[in-house]
Amino acid sequence: MRFDPGGDRMVCDHCGNVEALGRSAPAAIREIDIETGLAAASDAEIEETRVLACSNCGAQVEFDPAIHAAECPFCATPVVTDTGTNRHIKPAALIPFALEERQAHDAMNAWLGGLWFAPNGLQKYARKGRKMSGIYVPFWTFDAQSESDWRGQRGDTYYVTRTVMRDGKPVQVQVPKIRWTPRRGRTRRFFDDVTILASTSLPKTHTDALEPWDMSALAPYAPQFLAGFRAEAYRIELADGLREARARMDAAIARDVRMAIGGDQQRIEAIDTRLSDVTFKHVLLPVWIAAYKYRGTSYRFVVNGQTGRVQGERPWSAVKIALAVLAALVVAAIAAALYAGAQ
Repeated sequence: MRFDPGGDRMVCDHCGNVEALGRSAPAAIREIDIETGLAAASDAEIEETRVLACSNCGAQVEFDPAIHAAECPFCATPVVTDTGTNRHIKPAALIPFALEERQAHDAMNAWLGGLWFAPNGLQKYARKGRKMSGIYVPFWTFDAQSESDWRGQRGDTYYVTRTVMRDGKPVQVQVPKIRWTPRRGRTRRFFDDVTILASTSLPKTHTDALEPWDMSALAPYAPQFLAGFRAEAYRIELADGLREARARMDAAIARDVRMAIGGDQQRIEAIDTRLSDVTFKHVLLPVWIAAYKYRGTSYRFVVNGQTGRVQGERPWSAVKIALAVLAALVVAAIAAALYAGAQ
């Protein structure tokens, strides 16, 4: 049986049997203390899964134990390997797929159809191509309470009158100046679900463009949600994810400080931030992926399995570009001839 996107049930494509998952009130999703995770998560938070590793893009994707040959969903490279295992922090939660494969395929085709200078052959190939792969992509989320002491300067604009010479005549003008005043203070902010990609298989620009995710739809992890789909093992370790999350937090705190300083301009001299109650969780987010090899080049397209938002590698048609340039030259030549005739 497989999980039915958009429904709270399992279905069998062979006999049509349907089983409701029967989830009652949403269960609490457990956050893990960051120190515990960085030191070594307990055995209760660790799992071992069987994965196939792609030699081309490096993706590690979970497969059924009976499968020893497949095609990498990220780059369409054939993968044949012996059984391998991956030991990692198990997912705490996931956002279930809300879109069926057909819906994701239609969204991708509409996106491709809206691209100028995309090869017609690729568009037709994508429309008639193989089904898209449903992948749960790994992310880290971080929560933290921050308290920041800061000092800086507030710049307020004022104007002074100056006399300048223009065309041999004196003219009065208003010249802007900045008056700087020292400022200091303290800001607090709670960060909730700072989401960091834990995969290297997809370009970060692709996954960032799939945002926003509705994190309120997170459900406690259950293997039934993965039935009929695949899940990628994370390759960005927790410590690396925390560093990226901290950089995002620092940027948000800097914006808060600038607002607190006020004025027309701001100078930040120092920010001393203390984080407390830092927790994390490993989550899986739904992505439909299509990987096509067209005339020797691989193209990847991704669709947010929750919202239908599309992103991908921009294909270009040399023939279309050449024809467009030629058409522009012809139009320019006609316009020049008409202008010359009018003269």
